[in-house]
Order: sequence, then structure tokens, then C-alpha cells
Amino acid sequence: MRLNVGIVGLPNVGKSTIFNALIKNLKAEVANYPFCTIEPNIGVVTVPDERVYKIAELEGSPKVTPATIEFVDIAGLVKGASKGEGLGNQFLAHIRQVSAIAHVIRCFEDPNVVHVEGSIDPVRDAEIIEIELIMADLQTIQRRTEKVAKSAKSGNKQAKKELEVMEKAKAFLEELIPLRVKKKEFDADELNFLEKTLFLLTLKPLMYIANVSEEDLSQPSESVKKLVKKAEEEGAPVIMLCGKVEQELLELPPEERQEFLDALGLKEPALYKMIKVGYELLNLITFFTTGPKETRAWTIKQGTKAQEAAGEIHSDMQRGFIAAEVIPYEKYVKIGSFQKAKELGEVKLEGRDYIVKDGDIMLFRFNV
Repeated sequence: MRLNVGIVGLPNVGKSTIFNALIKNLKAEVANYPFCTIEPNIGVVTVPDERVYKIAELEGSPKVTPATIEFVDIAGLVKGASKGEGLGNQFLAHIRQVSAIAHVIRCFEDPNVVHVEGSIDPVRDAEIIEIELIMADLQTIQRRTEKVAKSAKSGNKQAKKELEVMEKAKAFLEELIPLRVKKKEFDADELNFLEKTLFLLTLKPLMYIANVSEEDLSQPSESVKKLVKKAEEEGAPVIMLCGKVEQELLELPPEERQEFLDALGLKEPALYKMIKVGYELLNLITFFTTGPKETRAWTIKQGTKAQEAAGEIHSDMQRGFIAAEVIPYEKYVKIGSFQKAKELGEVKLEGRDYIVKDGDIMLFRFNV
């Protein structure tokens, strides 16, 4: 399953620095002027999950393939982007193509790095981007309304239903409320229309990335606390990190990283949390396959059935699905091998409608 998170924000907030830290070897240009990144930079990173390596160790698999996540470094938006300011329409189109949004907000002072708005105010900056996305969604709804209005007047039921849904969405947007906050106000069919037909930007899951100074990592500033309060009101996660620290961390030899983290009072790189939160935002889980040649992690949506999960590996497996042998990771680790677990009767045989759970280790039986 392709998972991508778009890194967005105003110019000069540290998006490309964070992207570089994520990608390590794939360098996005970093410069102190707006619109440095015009075409989006794309990089793929592995999901930090020790389970896949533990399974490979126990099974003796020489090849390990972890799950991956794609990050897209999108150029900085500015006030008026929805009206075309700063090549805004082009950048908004890039946001439309991602699965979730990581909104980077600068929370540190630096006289050597200009701020496009002239001062540091995380809540204001968050609202600038939010309003641009809202305005873009209103334009999308307006264009669709003009397209289907005539059909609705002539009695077309589908067109009338579309207008009703768009009017409901429009009412929230006109109050400057992003639609992700009001998802519960729409049923599954309405959400499918808004997400899959209109591709509305404010419906995309969002996390805030507070790019702070090294000093603020241990004691958040008042402006950061205000951003956290705003995020809590929206039900959006906030990840505090220092882009420069994350970049320095990944340039250290592996054996020195933990010492560096301990000195800062951190358990793990904040970028790891960023990846994990991306998974949570998109309701994703991981299942595993293992054997003498390879152990691999696979990404699926929560609620995926066994036959559909088989299709993530190969369409033939889904088409010829017979059954799945399944054991939860925790039980598997205690036993120590898939074969021994089978002998002990701890591997269960499940049918096509079995709902795959996070951490399931699976062997699919199929025939084509």
C-alpha cells in the first residue's frame, strides 16, 4: 500500500531540513529564500519497527524488508496561495496528491533566517495555511456546484444529493472550520464523495510539526504551548522536534546516537514518532510474512480482511485464496519459531473474512 505524507508550511520554516533528516541520503535543497523548493522532493524511508527484524532473527531469514513510508517535501505556501500567490495553485495541486499532511511550523527565533511574515507566531502561521486550504476547498465546491446545478434542477437524484453534501461542507468551511474536524457530521458515502471525487484538502489527516530550538525541547515556549492547545481543540497530534538536532543525530555513527539522545533527554529521534503518527493518522497496521529466504512487513488499512491482505502480496494470492495461517506477534516471540508454533497448535487457520490485526504473522494458502 502506497502511503505518502506531504510536508507543508510557510517558506523558511525548516521543511527541507526535516525532509533531509528523514531521507538521510536523498538531499532536498535547503536555502534561505522563499520558493527554493518548487518541484516537490520525494523520498522513501523505512518504518521503525523492530518486530520485523526479530522475526527474521528467529526464522533465520537472510533478507529483511521493512514497511516504508513516502515523504513529499512541498514548496512553501504563502498567504494568498489559493488565489495563485507564490505559484500557490501549483503547490496546492501537490498537496492534493498526498494521503496526509505534516504541517511544519517554525517556533524558534533566528536572525539569520528570515520569516516570511516578519515575526514568530506559530498559531498565526498555522491559521494562514489552514485558511488557504479552506479557500481552495471552497473554490472546488463552487466549481462542482456550477457543474451539477442544472442536472439537480432537472430532477437528477445524484446531482441533488451532491449539492446537499456540498452545502453542508460549505457551511463549515465558510466558518473557517477544516472538514477533518467535522468528519463525524458526514456518513460514509458523503465522505467518499468529498474525498474521492472532490479531493478536498481540509479532509486530509493532519499532524503539526513544531520546529523548535534545542533549548525548547525540554521546556516548550509559550507560543509552542498555544499551538499545542489549538491542535488539541482540533484533535490533531503535535510533534515537537528541532530540525537541526534531528539532522545532526542521523549524521552520527549509530553507536553514538543513543548517547546524544540521552544528553538531550530523548528516548528516540522525533522523526520516528513522525513516521508512527503518519501510520496512526491513516489508520494503518502492519502484518508480516516470513520464511527461509525473506521476512517482510506489509502495510494495510485497519479492518482489512485476510483475502484482501493476500492481494497486497500478489493478485494471484487474492484470486486463489484458500486460507491463512495466523499467529499474533507476541505469542510467536514467546514460542520462538513459526514451525514450533504450528506443532503446538498455536497457529490458527483463518478464512477470507478474518480481520487482520496489527502484528499478525501470516502464511497464505492459495491455488490458481
